Amino acid sequence: MASRTERIEARIDPDSAERIRYASTLERTSVSGFMVAAAAEKAERVIAEHAYTSVPSDYFDRLLESLDAPAEPMPELAAAARREQDRPRFRRA
Repeated sequence: MASRTERIEARIDPDSAERIRYASTLERTSVSGFMVAAAAEKAERVIAEHAYTSVPSDYFDRLLESLDAPAEPMPELAAAARREQDRPRFRRA
């Protein structure tokens, strides 16, 4: 188990404090332990929500179809790539 060296403090309204105390009693844990567990659980949910993108299944199916479809030629893009490739490059000393 990691050592507990960090400290986080928060100011909350009396009603929220009472609800947290009551909930920690129901869970048979300390207020501090309850708050740390609740904050850690919420942090995991938030991180997970931002780590993945959910889309409707029909959108995902259309995306896969378009990725599997043969590429359509884009002459303008090919010309821009050739121009970029032909540009002289400068190196830092």
